[in-house]
Amino acid sequence: MQSLKLIHFEKALLSDISEMQKLVSPYVEDGTILHRSDDEMATNIRSYTVAKDEQKIVGFLALHIHAPDLAEIRSLIIASDYQNKGIGKDIINEALVEGEKLALKEVLVLTYQWEFFKKLDFIEIPKSSLPDHKIWADCIKCKLFPVCNEVSLIKRLAS
Repeated sequence: MQSLKLIHFEKALLSDISEMQKLVSPYVEDGTILHRSDDEMATNIRSYTVAKDEQKIVGFLALHIHAPDLAEIRSLIIASDYQNKGIGKDIINEALVEGEKLALKEVLVLTYQWEFFKKLDFIEIPKSSLPDHKIWADCIKCKLFPVCNEVSLIKRLAS
């Protein structure tokens, strides 16, 4: 059994982009996660939180703001050899705390892992209720658009 070192979370740096791209690459290839160019990641670097085992990035996500009261968790990835160790749950909780500090009211997610998010008290909502700019800015870039099996969920924050 692999011994898990202490995982810590921090805001991503521009110098992390290359390592993040390598980590997410297999999931972009299979269509699970949308491709984000280095430039797009750089533009949105403040949205990203990374999970690190010592100095190695083992996961990340972005908390992307859509409106003054709404954000989205996107591009959640945990390295395969670090999955099922609670890191996904912990990094999502980091993002939710950040959302509360920003006074967000809700955080949404589009995911194939809907059961995982339901365990974290996200509730399923119809895709038709998503903001139009979400569909046209992101979903249209997906190779599975317009027919995909992602589920949309939302969580109300305490702020």
